[in-house]
Amino acid sequence: MSRLFVHGLGAVSPAGWSVAALREALEKNVPLSVQPVARPGWEKPLFARLVPPPASRPAFFAHPRLRRANAISQFTVGAALEALGEKASLVQSGAVRLGIIVCVMAGSVNYSRRFYEEVLKDPATASPLMFPETVFNAPASHLAAYLGSNAICYTLVGDDGTYLQGIALAAQWFVDDKVDICLVIGAEETDWIVEDAMKLFDPNAVHGAGAGAILLSQISGSGAFAELVAITDSFPFTQRQNRTEAACRMRAQFPAGASDELLCQSARQLSSLDAAESMAWNDWTGVRAAPRAILGQAFQAATAWQCVAACDVIRQNKFTGANVSVVGANQQAIGARFVKPVV
Repeated sequence: MSRLFVHGLGAVSPAGWSVAALREALEKNVPLSVQPVARPGWEKPLFARLVPPPASRPAFFAHPRLRRANAISQFTVGAALEALGEKASLVQSGAVRLGIIVCVMAGSVNYSRRFYEEVLKDPATASPLMFPETVFNAPASHLAAYLGSNAICYTLVGDDGTYLQGIALAAQWFVDDKVDICLVIGAEETDWIVEDAMKLFDPNAVHGAGAGAILLSQISGSGAFAELVAITDSFPFTQRQNRTEAACRMRAQFPAGASDELLCQSARQLSSLDAAESMAWNDWTGVRAAPRAILGQAFQAATAWQCVAACDVIRQNKFTGANVSVVGANQQAIGARFVKPVV
């Protein structure tokens, strides 16, 4: 893999609409409060960690493609613009080729649920205006349209680990000279149907929502926050390889670790789901972080938060390296390693 550097970070989470808000929540290391989510037919609500309204209305909310867009698209654009910073104008002017990779699992579930509710009630009156917001590709499409980007743009659908596969795909795009810079975004939104489904697997699960974004480039120098040095192989969960075996094989592709490095885990504070990852990393003696335990299980967005947090602590010179470990919801174990850039 060619050398790749992180030049931008963005986050929208239950902590707020910025990387700074994400950082503050993780530093406090206290799970955020949950909010009730009404479920039709039930007197008792479900609970989730919801994204709060932005402190002030972002200008992009008024864009024609985003005025009626679903929440996941708003989260995607918010995180992407923070990661791009001043480079957004270069993309809009056509000066640089921006690759876009948006990774989702549940995807645009809110509008999907609303659309099918209307279809079931009366197919003749179901709103066709709502349908475009139900597709998995909606967030990536809205972001590309907002930026006026005509470079390569993909949506990947899979479990939590797919976000790291998105980063690996971005690395290949650089090798193939398809892009000058590349955004890799993980995004999810909340809805009662997702919260209800999660309870079927663990009654203590708490859903979250938002987006995380990292901006990758081959340019090193003082503007680089961190360097991506490795994405492990993907180890799928199969009848011949259970979650623990997959997690241990993923862990074996990392170095032993040191006291000045961070382990950013996918732990959810749910023993039934965290056991495999705990077993794989039982030899880790350094500092650990678990964004999902603080912000909620937000699938792809949560893995993006892991990567944002890992690069952010390196940018702040708190650690010289950070490992991101993901033992996904139902598909794979996979990891990534970031280090302090050496020019």
